[in-house]
Amino acid sequence: MANTLATDRDLIYLRKTLELASEARSCGRHPFGALIVDEAGEIVVTALNNSVPPEGEPTQHAELVACAKAAQRLSAQELERCTLYSSAEPCAMCAGAIYWSGVGRVVYGLSEVKLRTFTGSHPENPTLDMPCRTIFASGQKTIAVVGPILEDEASIAHLDFWNA
Repeated sequence: MANTLATDRDLIYLRKTLELASEARSCGRHPFGALIVDEAGEIVVTALNNSVPPEGEPTQHAELVACAKAAQRLSAQELERCTLYSSAEPCAMCAGAIYWSGVGRVVYGLSEVKLRTFTGSHPENPTLDMPCRTIFASGQKTIAVVGPILEDEASIAHLDFWNA
């Protein structure tokens, strides 16, 4: 999976994650969404961020939740041919979950650097300046990454959220 360019299909699914991020925000959660699509273009799982106590817990980022659900439904060979779409660049923890679950490709909207311009030093999201590409490159599996793309659209769910 060496494709590092966004396709029309990528834009469609990425925009769905932006809708999920808005949904998460409207539910009082942090505004992040993710989904995993198989090689036939079928959505396998969708996930909202659920890291806000008391209902959620800090490790329940949308990408991690999506990976956990997909790993229960698909084989390692199927996951390798899937794409994870995320409204924002996967953090270090989520990049690890993507790596260990075996998803072969990632497409994301908002970069971690741009996200930090919204979160600042917010205690609920102490953003790590660790690109997911760096984490993937340190492993033994190849994971194709496309992003950031649609950053202006991906920013919308974060406007006035972190300073409210």
